[in-house]
Amino acid sequence: MNTDTLNVSVVESRPFSDQRPGTSGLRKSVSEFQQAHYLENFVQSIFDSLGGCVGRTLVLGGDGRYYNDRAIQIILKMAAANGFARIKVGRAGILSTPATSCVIRKYRADGGIILSASHNPGGPGGDFGVKFNIDNGGPAPEKITEAIFKRSREIDQYKILQAADIDITQLGESQLGNMVVEVIDPVADYEKLLESLFDFDLISKLVTSGKFRMCFDAMHAVTGPYARAIFEKQLGAPAGTVRSGEVLADFGGGHPDPNLVYARALVDIMYGAEAPDFGAACDGDGDRNMILGRKFFVTPSDSLAVMTANHRLVPAFRGGIAGVARSMPTSRAADRVAEELGCRHFETPTGWKFFGNLLDAGMATLCGEESFGTGADHIREKDGMWAVLFWLNILAARRQPVEEIVRQHWMKYGRNYYSRHDYEDVETDRAHAVVEQLRGKLGGLTGKRFGGFEVGSADDFAYTDPVDGSVSERQGLRISFTDGSRIVLRLSGTGTRGATIRVYLERFEPDAARQNMDTQAALADLIAVSSELAQIRQLTGRDRPTVIT
Repeated sequence: MNTDTLNVSVVESRPFSDQRPGTSGLRKSVSEFQQAHYLENFVQSIFDSLGGCVGRTLVLGGDGRYYNDRAIQIILKMAAANGFARIKVGRAGILSTPATSCVIRKYRADGGIILSASHNPGGPGGDFGVKFNIDNGGPAPEKITEAIFKRSREIDQYKILQAADIDITQLGESQLGNMVVEVIDPVADYEKLLESLFDFDLISKLVTSGKFRMCFDAMHAVTGPYARAIFEKQLGAPAGTVRSGEVLADFGGGHPDPNLVYARALVDIMYGAEAPDFGAACDGDGDRNMILGRKFFVTPSDSLAVMTANHRLVPAFRGGIAGVARSMPTSRAADRVAEELGCRHFETPTGWKFFGNLLDAGMATLCGEESFGTGADHIREKDGMWAVLFWLNILAARRQPVEEIVRQHWMKYGRNYYSRHDYEDVETDRAHAVVEQLRGKLGGLTGKRFGGFEVGSADDFAYTDPVDGSVSERQGLRISFTDGSRIVLRLSGTGTRGATIRVYLERFEPDAARQNMDTQAALADLIAVSSELAQIRQLTGRDRPTVIT
């Protein structure tokens, strides 16, 4: 039926049972989102959970993946029907996750909707996602995502304005019902923020010196326009520095996950005979990053530790940092740096939303996850372009190769040999069987020996937020050994088909003479112990990981 003069339709619907947001919103296949009422139900559930929409401002954009354009038009009309006063939308629907956080914070918006499935594949047969960020620019905390899920289980109608689609390809304002739609430059505000943090003049001297070459792979995802504007236009890097810079709805048929497997084209360049000095890649929505030197891979855990150790080289952090936070599966390399600096360090569950309280309270400044995410208190999301610029600032100040910087870091702080083994698209019941059988063993593991390792402790990680006292339980199985080694196992919350089992392996090596081993060789004994404990082959039939990073 139609209500009032705005021609708002109240559409009858029915609940879907599978709309619980994960660590980064709701992710499903495109075909699932294309079901009648599916997207609309979830968006209305977000709006209904806000305690009122009238007069509010929302930020909207996405990573350009397939269905992004259609979803934006639907959400604009729903926002107008629900009483929003203004929506800031990225031109052509493009707005990276870090840029969305930046815009929310700069203009004091009431929140934002990000259309992305992050590093998951795109295209008609790929994935799509919807994430709500709150007014601090960060992902909605669990109390809000649970409220959204609860509403999605009972929703029976949604509101949508009956109107023609809005042209969002041109900058400027237009009217949609009583709501102002403001099309914004997706790059401008974010670029200005980054320029205020880093020494762009120093970086520019490096990249235009003729003695330094870099390669940035945007993976045909959202960071292409940002990278070309910042690296090639503002900093002066040669044309062609940014590869795969066109935003494509299917990411060029690739998998926009910046790791050694899915960013293979960049890896081949960086390990080739004529390798550049520095290589980097970002993921689908621009919040993840991979850092490479010439024939040298920097693990995300080491990247966070090196950033922490060198933070005073960056203008934004010359006055020092309050603390460092890392997700529980991330290696403890940054902890030792924080201890040496005399600042606090925190271990949180996986998911950037857990860093938000620490950042807002001024308890942490730098944050990082082993899943190729690093960031700081300038926004409330991990930030791929920020991480790349941080490394360029370090390189410009130190005038040393990436590998030399990392190896000197290991000599001072010790090396954490670290690797993650992912078993993707495992049948859900079998994946849960792996977790449950290991969880059942934890209570009896302390003191037991497996090969050359003695278990010092074993638990299912629970986190009490030091700011608001909230408790998050069952966040991953931890087995720590007396020599400082660790095995962590958890299920990922970012997939859309089956389940992904992640096994994290870590061994500390303080002896500089033993820091040059191949990572998998250095972890071989620990890998064998993890196989014995986790029983993945026996319970899933998988005899090797899908991805090793």
